[in-house]
Amino acid sequence: MTVANEPLWYVVHTHPREEFKALSHLRRQNYQVYLPRYAKMIHHARKSERVIRPFFPRYLFVRLDLAINGWRAIRSTVGVNDIVCFGEQPAPLPAGVIDALQGQESEGLIEVADKNAIKPGDNVVVLNGPFARQIGLCISVSDHERVAILLDLLGRKVRVLMNTDVVTAA
Repeated sequence: MTVANEPLWYVVHTHPREEFKALSHLRRQNYQVYLPRYAKMIHHARKSERVIRPFFPRYLFVRLDLAINGWRAIRSTVGVNDIVCFGEQPAPLPAGVIDALQGQESEGLIEVADKNAIKPGDNVVVLNGPFARQIGLCISVSDHERVAILLDLLGRKVRVLMNTDVVTAA
């Protein structure tokens, strides 16, 4: 009696910024594909935009049973650079990795903890711009995108409003 192999997850390396294209083309070929994504706020030209980005740039995952599925066609799929191999065979991911990633999702996106969670009363350092390397005191945070800080400039305290991605906790 033979036991059927359970499909395993494998890593696919894509061309730069072509993860979504590779995802679409692999799905068209009936592969089970997973591309973990997260939402990010982009600030430009006085406006903010929410964009969806791959959690692992240039990588996505495909589920295969190597005894049944042909995997060499993946290498020539539009957007795909290669499938990650050790030697001649694709290298499977350890069990539970994809389940753990999917467990962090909410509404199809991985929840990314705000590593730069600044709150009023925190000392902050300005990372770039005209006040780069200045240390200030956070006095307020609005919708986690803008922060008001007090800076010591020319012997007095000056209130400055800037994007949260320009400052970090001191």
